[in-house]
Amino acid sequence: MQAVVDDVAQVQPIWAQLTLADRARYLERTAQVLIDEGDQIRDLIAAEQGKPRNEAFAMELLPTIDALQWIAREGQQLLADEKIKMHQLFFKLKKAAYTYEPLGVVGVIAPWNYPWSIPFGEVALALMAGNGVVLKPASLTPLTGERIRQAFERAGVPDGLIRVIHGPGTGSALVRSDVAKIFFTGSARTGREVGEECARQLKGSVLELGGKDPMLVLADADLDHAIQGAVWGSFANAGQSCAGIERCYVMREVADRFIDGVVQATAKLRIGDPLGWDTEVGPMVDVAQYRLVGELVEDALAAGATKLCGGPIPAPEPLQSETFYAPTVLTGVTHAMRIMREEILGPVLPIIVVDSEDQAIALANDSDFGLGASVWTCDRDRGERIAAELDAGMVWINDHVFSHGACQMPWGGVKNSGVGRTHSKFGLYECVNVKLRLWEPSRVKNPWWFPYDETLGKALKQTATVLYGRPSIRAAGLREGARPLAQLGQRLARDAFKR
Repeated sequence: MQAVVDDVAQVQPIWAQLTLADRARYLERTAQVLIDEGDQIRDLIAAEQGKPRNEAFAMELLPTIDALQWIAREGQQLLADEKIKMHQLFFKLKKAAYTYEPLGVVGVIAPWNYPWSIPFGEVALALMAGNGVVLKPASLTPLTGERIRQAFERAGVPDGLIRVIHGPGTGSALVRSDVAKIFFTGSARTGREVGEECARQLKGSVLELGGKDPMLVLADADLDHAIQGAVWGSFANAGQSCAGIERCYVMREVADRFIDGVVQATAKLRIGDPLGWDTEVGPMVDVAQYRLVGELVEDALAAGATKLCGGPIPAPEPLQSETFYAPTVLTGVTHAMRIMREEILGPVLPIIVVDSEDQAIALANDSDFGLGASVWTCDRDRGERIAAELDAGMVWINDHVFSHGACQMPWGGVKNSGVGRTHSKFGLYECVNVKLRLWEPSRVKNPWWFPYDETLGKALKQTATVLYGRPSIRAAGLREGARPLAQLGQRLARDAFKR
């Protein structure tokens, strides 16, 4: 593994020497490659991962085309040298700036549920910042990972700047190598191990570790809108979204209408071949995930939950897959059940009826995860007040999860949902070393340099009083400090004249 990292490190300095405008042009060319080859990429994602064609384009391909344009445009400004204003009196002659330097080689470990859009965006951010990348796709979606590399190379990005690795143990080996930083998306358990190893090496990591996103439906919500949002937010990508809706808390006043509407809309979803244009729910990614979802549902039913629709079904003809799970709605669930504590990553929506907003907030926050959350209400002020009380990295009001498709918005969570951010300016800053650069014209020595004496001490004290003291003492400070300040000024002037 270290040999792969070393190979990328040989190419990366050449890339880093390009101007920001030049790097941006390569990203823009990559966006055109995605447009030109979009049909093939879309169908590869659908066939390998299982999400329907329309979702493969809308949730994977289209966001990366937009992200490339945003990173190329905004990255030139966000990563340019940034001047720092000097308001301190003694620093007025100095000039300072932030500079954003590439880290070197960055490692990206990708998930299977969004095998294109998640790693692609991270690779693009790293490249814009001047880095090389080693990408480890999920073992369930290796061809999608290879296609990411091909897309950049077809746009002219130097061969060897992006390398893709496969196989058991390669992710761990990548973390142990001397890559400068790791971007990891996956389970909380594995993410904690990644973070610990990076900490031992004193290098950074950005960890997106899944979620248990709550949906809060208030009594004044537009119910038709909330019902459609619940169904899409829960069952898109067969529920295999880290920020999908996995818990719903609905106010008692509207609970019956909301639940009936969700069940009716869920029952209409068309399940089938992900390559079919009309398919809305495809198979789950593999047998292991399918069995986990079934286990969590059966555990809830055994503990008293009620299943209103859904469950395992045979594969629609002529498919042979054993991993079709019809979108499922549960009521009668409690927080004592595993299904309300563990990440499902499957097409299941548990619903709890609540009696107050405070109860909904308390239950929403009663989780080890804190990726996203949504509040559904027609009162914007109320929605924003509740949003401020939710333990989450992102809160949407009257929508859910859409911001992953807008690269200008940060993505990440709190608690066991991880650390750091991808996307936005914060994602770019995760890919650089922020260096401070200062310039001193060498005309006058700093007044706090040697020699030390009482005059210097008095001048410093009265300077602080005049500049920062309360208004009532500033005039006295100026009177008392006039003499030592004048003496200090004369000393500095003599020294400058001698030079």
